[in-house]
Amino acid sequence: MIRSFVRWLRGYVRLCVAGYSPERFLNMCCFHQLFIWGLEPTGKGYGMYMSISDFRKLKPLVRKTHTKVTLEGRYGFPFFLARYRKRKLFFAGLFLCAVLLRGYSLFIWDIHFEGNVRYPDTTLAEFLESEGVAPAMLRSRVDCPGIVKAIRKEYNDIVWVSASIDGSRLKIQVKENEDTFPEEETSAGEEKPVDLIASADGVITEIVTRSGVPQVHVGDAVKKGDILVLGRVEVVNDSQEVIGYQYHSSDADVFADTQIEYTDTLDLTYQEKVYDGKKKYQPFLRLADWTVSVGSIRNKYEHSERVTEETQIRLGENFYLPFSYGMRSVKSYSLVKRKYTEEEARQLLSLDFKRFCEDLEEKGVQIRGNDVKIHLYENSATASGTLFLNERITEESDTEILTVERKETDESVGTDD
Repeated sequence: MIRSFVRWLRGYVRLCVAGYSPERFLNMCCFHQLFIWGLEPTGKGYGMYMSISDFRKLKPLVRKTHTKVTLEGRYGFPFFLARYRKRKLFFAGLFLCAVLLRGYSLFIWDIHFEGNVRYPDTTLAEFLESEGVAPAMLRSRVDCPGIVKAIRKEYNDIVWVSASIDGSRLKIQVKENEDTFPEEETSAGEEKPVDLIASADGVITEIVTRSGVPQVHVGDAVKKGDILVLGRVEVVNDSQEVIGYQYHSSDADVFADTQIEYTDTLDLTYQEKVYDGKKKYQPFLRLADWTVSVGSIRNKYEHSERVTEETQIRLGENFYLPFSYGMRSVKSYSLVKRKYTEEEARQLLSLDFKRFCEDLEEKGVQIRGNDVKIHLYENSATASGTLFLNERITEESDTEILTVERKETDESVGTDD
């Protein structure tokens, strides 16, 4: 690749050598260290490529070998300049383009976020803008360590942040904390006392306690709100009397068999969009906050659908420019009243139920069975029934703080003396 570019920069030609002995001509080129490439036989001789400087040395060799050299093509930058030497505006435009590209490379034109789930791109972009970080800012003013510190300080549940500059793009990578920890503490170095209570009715199937006092066992039936793990530990003396309490933040995994009712109703009549082929387009070009468009998409359609497609111009993968282009379009449609068939209604309700089950499984809920059935009526269809689940049913609740009344003994002794 580099060698080809150097050849193009210096310029080269394509030759066709014919005559009494072209092989002798090739030997003479080798003896005089004239470099040729792309050698191939032709009908009357050989075709080859040669640099401009070596081509100028061929006249004595041609005379000595009694061959005929025909120039078939000129390639490279010197010939490009010679071909367009009178087009001064063209070269001025090339120079101006290079200057503009150099100027644009000094700015940040795009901010890209990766790894964020809880916080959308718009939220993080608005925060960075409040910190003075936004598109069209100078690259030299971008403080990547400062951006990392600001995001970590503002969002406590973001545990890792990376900021880097790739071309004209500022790349922000974050890692969010997937666990939930209590943020409040009763005092410095002291954890908040917390009980774990049941979030639903069920039968306990598994309990693993890491902190706190379990109040239930496997096989116990619990109601919503019952205490599963107590964050208060009794302190007793030698006589097994309660003399105080120690408080902890309960931590345990408690699973139970539960059940929930599922209901989904579908109207059999609906309105379908029927496009009539009427469309209007409006191409546009955007430069920062300025937009230039051609035509208009104003319409008097009763029902219409608007679509905007926009592409930002970039060179390579990460060199973004402050230009974007796109197309706005409007499509007209009419609404036609339709009615689902029994088979279509069953398929739609079954698909919704499948998605509902997939959402539960993504949350770690195990579905052990269901008796959901589909019922069809004159104007509607309903899927209803019970799902039998096995899930984690713990939720936090503040521990009740108790005080122990101390009994003071009377140490005085009375006598009759």
